[in-house]
Amino acid sequence: RGALARPHSVARASTHTPEPDAMFATTSASAATQRSVLGGRRVAPRATRATSAVPALGRRDGRSAVVSVRAEFSVSKLTSVLAKKTQSDLDRVFKGTSKTRDRLSYMDEVLALWRLDDLEDTLDELEETLLSVDFGPATSAKVLDEIRERVEKGEIKTGAEVKAGLKTAIVNILTRANGGKSGPASLTLNETAGEPSVVLVVGVNGGGKTTTVGKLSHRFASESGAKVMLVPGDTFRAAAAEQLATWAERSAGVMASYKEGTKPGALCYQAVDEALAMGDVDVVLADTSGRLHTNCDLMDELVGVKKSIGKRMSNAPHETLLVLDGTTGLNMLNQAREFHAAVNVGGLILTKLDGTARGGAVVSVVDELQIPVKFVGVGEGMEDLQTFEPVSFVDALFPEDEA
Repeated sequence: RGALARPHSVARASTHTPEPDAMFATTSASAATQRSVLGGRRVAPRATRATSAVPALGRRDGRSAVVSVRAEFSVSKLTSVLAKKTQSDLDRVFKGTSKTRDRLSYMDEVLALWRLDDLEDTLDELEETLLSVDFGPATSAKVLDEIRERVEKGEIKTGAEVKAGLKTAIVNILTRANGGKSGPASLTLNETAGEPSVVLVVGVNGGGKTTTVGKLSHRFASESGAKVMLVPGDTFRAAAAEQLATWAERSAGVMASYKEGTKPGALCYQAVDEALAMGDVDVVLADTSGRLHTNCDLMDELVGVKKSIGKRMSNAPHETLLVLDGTTGLNMLNQAREFHAAVNVGGLILTKLDGTARGGAVVSVVDELQIPVKFVGVGEGMEDLQTFEPVSFVDALFPEDEA
């Protein structure tokens, strides 16, 4: 690309074949703090592995440019780091679910007075409590029917066992959507050597898609060393591209080239083409315009965006993530239905959970559509987009009584 020639010794290896479930590699040093110019286009610097043995290269302007070596990537590495939950991660989820948890705490008062003779009255009160945080009628009934059946079989005899059984039933709903596998649901990524993974992020207006794309870029780059390209596919909202460019710089990502007025389908096609031509992009994160799920024309446009990406790269996008605003409660169920029917959603991202007492709604979405939750937003900080793990989420909603 002209301005910076790479010697053979630091070129990206093109013959490396990743392991069966691998595509990304790691870096061990922090991102550079200045931006550089590549082929006349300004790009944010990448996270690089620290080394003292890498020579400086001559540039056409007579100055020297420091080139750092980046290790190879693997999908397994990215999957592994995203799945790890530290105590600080658990604390963030616990803090972010406080409003929903406070409303559910009435359940402890009900179960403290548990008597087998009052089973139906107790179940009615538990149902009202679940409905108050938008678990939804169908999902609440399913959970409590399981409790009733276990009580009748003699498997549950105390209030504490009722609570434990309820938590188990909810965890089962959340893990069933992940093929019954425990732990976080993995992202679907491209395992073809030399090609990037393309992730399309969709949702209604105001759900936090652009911010989510930025936070995903930060996590991918900082935790696995991925080189991420961010695509400003939100062509309707003023300043959306500028906002995304800021996230690209903060996360050491690359901003895709774009022209004002380009249709979103063409823009995403060109971005994937650019990523393939660059040869060292690991993940393409495509933002999209927010749209009402009831607007058929806008939903058809989104279908067209996905098809455009697929025309440039077979089987892309490899992952389609739906961002759901936690403050909308059960309204998110209709949104999820329509988006899933249009673009076959592969995973959910629940945002703004810290600002709502309606956190149970996502369980109803998972229960009906069998789409796993993959990330949850529990605050506005860079680190507050957390990998979703069913057990820790349910534990945060229904904590054990302190002795």
